[in-house]
Amino acid sequence: MVERATDKTHLKTLLPELGARTYLMGILNLTPDSFSGDGLAGNPDPVVAALEQAEAFLREGADILDIGGESTRPGAQPVSVEEERARVEPVIRTLARAFPKAVISVDTYKAAVAEAALQAGAHLVNDVWGLRADPEMGAVAARYGAPVILMHNRSTPNNAEVRERLGGRYVGVAYENLLEEVKAELLESVALAQQAGIPDGDIILDPGIGFGKTVEQNLELVNRLDEIRALGYPVLLG
Repeated sequence: MVERATDKTHLKTLLPELGARTYLMGILNLTPDSFSGDGLAGNPDPVVAALEQAEAFLREGADILDIGGESTRPGAQPVSVEEERARVEPVIRTLARAFPKAVISVDTYKAAVAEAALQAGAHLVNDVWGLRADPEMGAVAARYGAPVILMHNRSTPNNAEVRERLGGRYVGVAYENLLEEVKAELLESVALAQQAGIPDGDIILDPGIGFGKTVEQNLELVNRLDEIRALGYPVLLG
């Protein structure tokens, strides 16, 4: 059993070797329509299923448990704040008690969901819209002293193509200079975090592989990840 990290604290305390080694994140999708087809929402008892999955992740070496209550796959439909809270809150509360030193992140772009998750025991906010979707998100993270993961995202319903056998993918996403535009937009999210009072040391960047990007664009970003790292922040790759 993995113990839990201390309540709401800085990134370097939660992940003390950040920058010296790679940390692994285990993803728990509490949805019926997840990107990877492994959502736990259809389980007779999603909380028990999440507990078992989390225990397996931690046993296999995961450092962070990332809990999401809304699918972010191409073409997925958004869910209400109430529904998303109902999915993530009991799971986070259960995991925080069961694994007192596990680092828990909540994957949401809604401030009300993030606040409920932080109150339930989450440590990090993983925002796939980089604080752009909900103007209150930065303030919530700052108020709870929660580090943030800021992802680059240009996905829209009309640039997603869903095929019956292949699932969703993004097509026709135009960039004049992919890397420079991704870097610039990530720094805009950083500025939003700073304005909200989140310290630089509590920011992680995510180039958003698979979000509003073609396969070729995804591969280019992976190949040039060192240039994103040169912005001076830790990088999450999912």
